Amino acid sequence: MEKINLFEITKGISDYKNWIVSEVNDHALRIAVMNGAFHWHKHEDCDELFLVLEGELYIDLEDETVSLKPGEIFTVPRGVMHRTWSKERTVNLCMEKSSNDINGA
Repeated sequence: MEKINLFEITKGISDYKNWIVSEVNDHALRIAVMNGAFHWHKHEDCDELFLVLEGELYIDLEDETVSLKPGEIFTVPRGVMHRTWSKERTVNLCMEKSSNDINGA
């Protein structure tokens, strides 16, 4: 058991990085720092929840783009094609099954 400060562990990171910070039951809490775009993908076996801590995260779906600012959340249902991107350094949390492959299918 340890306390983790999400702002401290992302301090000074500007290039894309995505890693698990905690696991709860069969789910992983990931943190991602990004400035740019991640590729189009989908997750067949789980939904994916995003919570923005810093910056503005855009989530492209097949027919719309969702914009999230700090404190806002959005869930992408399983099987839905999506990609995340940002115009500037953005930090977000992502909750998904621990077994999920972040590279998608």
